[in-house]
Amino acid sequence: MTDDNNVISTLLMQVHDEKENLFNIGDRIKSLRIHQKRTLQEIADSSDLSKSMISKIENNHTVPSIATLVKIAKSLGTNISNLLEQDGWARTVYTTQAEALHNLTLTEKGYAVFPYAASFHEKKMQPFLFSAKKGEVVPHRLSHEGEEYVFIIEGEMKMSVGEIEYILKKGDSLYFSSLQKHGIMPVSDTVVYLDVFV
Repeated sequence: MTDDNNVISTLLMQVHDEKENLFNIGDRIKSLRIHQKRTLQEIADSSDLSKSMISKIENNHTVPSIATLVKIAKSLGTNISNLLEQDGWARTVYTTQAEALHNLTLTEKGYAVFPYAASFHEKKMQPFLFSAKKGEVVPHRLSHEGEEYVFIIEGEMKMSVGEIEYILKKGDSLYFSSLQKHGIMPVSDTVVYLDVFV
């Protein structure tokens, strides 16, 4: 294992031990819902999620999967990038590898995620860093609006899109319509990948 791989593994272990939601997405969802004078039940109904799940997300008791965020964003009349934005109007956002790995946040589906460029206002795309460990990802297949580009940085995973299953290794990529049901499952002990949503 190279020194870089050792650093990545160490940082990923630290991240999985952290319990704090580092980007407090729930606060933004709650604020937008209240501003629109809508109830938890209205958001739950329009996003096909339970009222209990919306409440847990708003109170930062759980970090939602990306597909869940897409549904909530659509229900609130916005997009995932706007939900993830921090205050500010940055024109260029520089992120180190160490910063991205340190700020990965574990989701309800068992994988960890970091949203790049949260301070860039009204992005046309939303890039994420994902890390998933074998045996920790909850099997799931989901669909949502948009398109995705996946690029494997380290490790290996199975990715199903529609009726086809792909084995993706370091350096492999996949571009697809997110309307097709899709899901991932790590093959190696840990897989780290970039996922760009548009």
